[in-house]
Amino acid sequence: MARRPAGVLALVAVLAVAGAVLALRLEPSAGTGTLVGSGSDSFQATERYHERFGDDAVVILVRGDLQRLVLTQDLERMLGLEGCISGKVPRNVDPPGGPQGPCAALATGRPAQVVYGPGTFINEAVRQLQEEFRARQTANARKAKKAGEDARKLAASKGRSRPEQAKLGKQAEKLVEAEFVRDSLQIAVRYGIKDLPRVNDPDFVSSLVFDPSRGPRTPKARFAYLFPNSRSALIQVRLRPNLSDAERGRAIEQIRAAVRMPNWRLSGASYVVTGAPVVVADLSTSFTGSIAVLLVAALLVMAATLALVFRTRMRLLPLGVALAAAGLTFGGMALAGASLTMASIAVLPVLLGLAVDYAIQLQSRWDEERRRRRRPEQVVAAAAALGAPTIATAALATATGFLVLLLSPVPMVRGFGVLLVVGIVLAFACALTAGFAALTLGATDPRTLPPRLATAYRLLAPSFRGARAMLSDAGRTARAVLRPVRERTRLAAGPEPATRVRAASARAGRWALREALTRPQRVLGIALAVAALGWVADTQTEVVSDVQRLVPQDLPALTDLRTLQNETGVSGEIDVTVEGRDLTDPAVIGWMSRYQQRVLRRFGYSSERGCGRAALCPALSLPDLFRSNTRLTRPQIRSLLAAVPPYFSQAVMSPDRRTATMAFGIRLMPLDRQQQVIEQMREELDPPNGVRAQLAGLPVLAAEANAAVSSPWRRALFLIAGLVAVALVLFGVYRRWERALVPLVPIALATGWSALILFAIRIPLNPMSATLGALVIAISTEFAVLLAARYEQERSAGHAPRAALERTYSSTGAAVLASGVTAIAGFAVLVVSDIRMLRDFGFVTVVDLTVSLLGVMVVLPAVLVLAERGELMAGPVWLVQRARELLRRARERMRWGPRRRARAA
Repeated sequence: MARRPAGVLALVAVLAVAGAVLALRLEPSAGTGTLVGSGSDSFQATERYHERFGDDAVVILVRGDLQRLVLTQDLERMLGLEGCISGKVPRNVDPPGGPQGPCAALATGRPAQVVYGPGTFINEAVRQLQEEFRARQTANARKAKKAGEDARKLAASKGRSRPEQAKLGKQAEKLVEAEFVRDSLQIAVRYGIKDLPRVNDPDFVSSLVFDPSRGPRTPKARFAYLFPNSRSALIQVRLRPNLSDAERGRAIEQIRAAVRMPNWRLSGASYVVTGAPVVVADLSTSFTGSIAVLLVAALLVMAATLALVFRTRMRLLPLGVALAAAGLTFGGMALAGASLTMASIAVLPVLLGLAVDYAIQLQSRWDEERRRRRRPEQVVAAAAALGAPTIATAALATATGFLVLLLSPVPMVRGFGVLLVVGIVLAFACALTAGFAALTLGATDPRTLPPRLATAYRLLAPSFRGARAMLSDAGRTARAVLRPVRERTRLAAGPEPATRVRAASARAGRWALREALTRPQRVLGIALAVAALGWVADTQTEVVSDVQRLVPQDLPALTDLRTLQNETGVSGEIDVTVEGRDLTDPAVIGWMSRYQQRVLRRFGYSSERGCGRAALCPALSLPDLFRSNTRLTRPQIRSLLAAVPPYFSQAVMSPDRRTATMAFGIRLMPLDRQQQVIEQMREELDPPNGVRAQLAGLPVLAAEANAAVSSPWRRALFLIAGLVAVALVLFGVYRRWERALVPLVPIALATGWSALILFAIRIPLNPMSATLGALVIAISTEFAVLLAARYEQERSAGHAPRAALERTYSSTGAAVLASGVTAIAGFAVLVVSDIRMLRDFGFVTVVDLTVSLLGVMVVLPAVLVLAERGELMAGPVWLVQRARELLRRARERMRWGPRRRARAA
């Protein structure tokens, strides 16, 4: 770095720019796989369900009077729309909208696996009835012809004349035809059919859709998945599960374009395209804008922070180092084939803050050594020897704290931890290489440069001087504009506020240092009591993992989803997947029917009341095909399934007849209540031998993720695991428990302080901020390790404890404060995000890291003083001795108890 600074700096810059270019190729992803782990049984069952029956449904809500929708030409328009979305366009026929329209695109790509809605349902019912009637008519004609032939043969065998034979044959044929007419009339009377069914027959459609016993405008309850109420209808589109995020997004846009076509415009009704895939696709699209806003905001905020708190030459150099580390990190993501999630976006300000921290620490060491030495090579060697090992130790402990995030049940939180660990390594490497190289170049006399570098310097120097002059002019202009405001503020408020703040901070620092030196036990006791309150309060903090509450609330897709929930009362679909070697077994069909009826009855549904306020409603399921007769034999079941059109069968049973589904619509409710419903549904599961039944679907995954993240025991596990991991790393570096315990005490206490503040401000946790304990441990480790190491160096140089503390806080403490404020500023950038998950995470982190930074700087001197006196290990040693004493007494009781009982006997 000192001998070839230009080459090192150019190499890092080229790699960083290449990484930034690669990062532009990253595809955003907000799928459920980022919130729910793939190792759970429910996730695997959901994946198998998607493979066989299609992805989560894109729902098209048709808002309008149901009678008008199904009893007028609107029905044919909905039928046309469903055909367009399904991609079923006859050959040699131009699709509606032309060859460049959405119907043509949907027919080419065929993204839809299953489409069913009012038009297809009624049309299929009509077609099946017509085909069945024609089949029976054909069979009756054959039967009548055969009966006529048999009658003629019988008459001929009795010697009747040919006219009599023909007459008897005709009579036999008419008799068979009369029986067919009689049976047909009986069926027509039973089902209210007046004519051969047609799609445009209002009487037939009305008798098919509406339930007269519940009112002429009320749809039949068992068709709630198509006709939820008298004001709406639903078209459900299940996309193919093997679509990529980009293909799924294009398919949704094509569906939206198809809905907007004039061909399918309804009279007095409207379409709303919604559903979980639509929300996910729109959220993924919004990521691009969020990244740009966060990056620009982070650069501006951190540049301003560095200019204010870092008093040195080249004060913006740490920001350049941080940008290089970010470019390398996100470029590596692109090379690894990863995708952007909400958590990986949050890595950006965190990584910038950490990289700035490392660069500031090394640059501060450079400044100190620069005053003592003249040659850049000597300055680099001394600064690296004194600062790099300590910073490397802090970085290692910080990375270990982030690795604890791998214990999270949320995949994107695990990715957040891994990405930060990689970023920490790259940030430290960039600070050590590009940082020292840039400092060396800045301190080098241009006259001593090699000819090529000197020429380049002479060419670029005017540009640098011009840019510096422009910045100086801008600064003078800004100061001139703000001078009247500052004058008025000073006259109104007395002394300058900044001066008062600095004076108050100095007084607070001197008081804290004095208290830590004179009353370290009291300082540590108060800190421990506050932390204990925080640990208790952490168990009462609300956790939210519902994706609808974490995404931007003005997202159009989310608004449409709420409209669907308000109109239908259903927020999603829970699927029970049933797997077995042969699901046509009457015992399996009977069990499925009984389970469906039992669960619906338990949650308030009945055919008389309909869905009403029931927690669960029926959806398209295999038992619905056998509703009229549950006492069927295996051949009858197979015959019935063979007669069912693929339109129905592909939605409820796989082609090999080894997987079937029972679907239930679930109302909108809190996730904890939703988890209770799911658990009760599991309790009712008792499939026959050889049959496996599992709950699947997005509501199941969301509720389970919320339960896992909300667990206070899991958060406590994060806390303990993080502390243990950091302790082991520090012990591995220092080889002494006392020295490892010094920075660990304020780190542990900081988790309690942050938890108390979080409970006090009443901001709910989310899947990212629920792991804030591990995050606070990782960041606080950086501060504590750097200060403790600098204190050890000052004590080794012969300074007394008070002088060592003062020198530590005036040098490394100032750098820690600058880097800490910059890191907090990096987190604060998340507050401007329109994604609530990132916004809450940023706000909570800013507050907690501020408390942690101040707490570490106040408590660490007390811990150092106690360690100096040899009293820090007194508490842990007492606990160990007490535990040993209790174990010894227990062993004695176990040993002497039987002997005493024997003597007594």
